[in-house]
Amino acid sequence: MNIVHIAPAWISIPPKNYGGTEVVIYNLIEEQVAQGHSVTLLAPGDTKTSARLVSFLPKALVEDDVPWYAHLKAFYHLQKSVEYIREHTFDIVHMHLSSASDMYLLPLTASLSVPRVMTLHSCFPFDRAGAYIGDADSYYMDWLADVPLVAISEQARKEVPYDLKFLGVIPHGLPMQVFMPTTSEPEPYLAWLGRFVPEKGAHLAIAAAKEVGVPLVLAGIVDRHLPEAVRYFEEAIEPELDGERIKYIGPVNMEQKLDFLSRAKALLNPITWEEPFGMVMLEAMALGCPVISFRRGAAPEVVHHARSGFLVSNLEEMVQSIAHIEELDRAQVRAHVGQHFSVKVMAERYTQAYRRAIATHVRNHWTRPALVTSPIVHLPVSPTLMAKRDDLASAVFPSLTTQFPMAETEA
Repeated sequence: MNIVHIAPAWISIPPKNYGGTEVVIYNLIEEQVAQGHSVTLLAPGDTKTSARLVSFLPKALVEDDVPWYAHLKAFYHLQKSVEYIREHTFDIVHMHLSSASDMYLLPLTASLSVPRVMTLHSCFPFDRAGAYIGDADSYYMDWLADVPLVAISEQARKEVPYDLKFLGVIPHGLPMQVFMPTTSEPEPYLAWLGRFVPEKGAHLAIAAAKEVGVPLVLAGIVDRHLPEAVRYFEEAIEPELDGERIKYIGPVNMEQKLDFLSRAKALLNPITWEEPFGMVMLEAMALGCPVISFRRGAAPEVVHHARSGFLVSNLEEMVQSIAHIEELDRAQVRAHVGQHFSVKVMAERYTQAYRRAIATHVRNHWTRPALVTSPIVHLPVSPTLMAKRDDLASAVFPSLTTQFPMAETEA
């Protein structure tokens, strides 16, 4: 199959340290190429991929220090991507809706003749910035209502406030040959990994670790373009850091992340929002690291309670579960991901979704060819021509003109 992906322009593929959507795009495309598909990726120039890479920007916008609210370059990337698709032949266009500027894809691709699929990586509303929440999402429903969608979890699909056309749910998958544990003997520390924003719950992870007296190591990014993220880190996290019991090691790349999670006793995931998936949970479990997560969002779909981790309802239950983490078999924790979240299965399910989208597109755009007839044009006729017509008709068809006199026509 000839596939083209339009990636968001914000974060490198694969990401240098953080980027859940970008990790998924990278894993999916690498597996699609391995399965023999012809894949083109429209993404910034610092992308690393086995697919055919076409770029309109030299590097990802975050790497270029572009703030999230500055959409002009993001729009340029999307517009040039659509122009490229118009000039080439593809079986399917795979779009990715992760942040507000990705909504521009909807009107930009509405007139494409090639079938489309869009993965919903984040959650509505997309018209938001900090504390501001607008109503512009509803303006885009005229376009989005016609796009076949893929949800990344049942929870994500359930949270959508609009009547949209979902092809189904396709959970994320991981390449297990990449996520190999670096050790079989974990060290006595708990881990937290993510973006430092309140809904990711780093402050709650700190509270749980302090309660049980187990060291906590935090890793991840502070988005300096988001004042609320900077304020959260400076007010709720930084004062707790002592370099020993509560330690922050900064962002981690892939190699560092594999070792960091492999050596951790458990990953704490005390989220306070309905997270649509939670890629970090999958990555931790693939390395044999159990997850203790609040029972929010898609966590119950990702974590097998009492096998690959524990699902808890509050901080008190999280503290209690930490004492039982060593009862879990780390080999079984890893096996859970291999059995249910394989990148091979994810890619195959996307191929099935593409075929359904193509079939639907053909049905909706097939029309019976119209019969082509010459138009009837009525021209004014002069009295002289009318007289000649009558004389000719009488001479050739005398009986017809007697029975059916020709109608008078005004000149």
